[in-house]
Amino acid sequence: MDLVNELRSLVTVTLFILFLGIAAWAYSSRNRSAFDEAAALPFLDEDNKTSNGGIRE
Repeated sequence: MDLVNELRSLVTVTLFILFLGIAAWAYSSRNRSAFDEAAALPFLDEDNKTSNGGIRE
């Protein structure tokens, strides 16, 4: 059973390091312009706006 606990600990630490890496990548200033552009995409398409709460007829 000791091997199973060691493996669980290793997986937990690996996934935590992966999480920290993804968070650092997401908040890095190099990616800010790309993320700002992606965030504005839903608001750029004026033709698809509807006046009845998003339901197309």
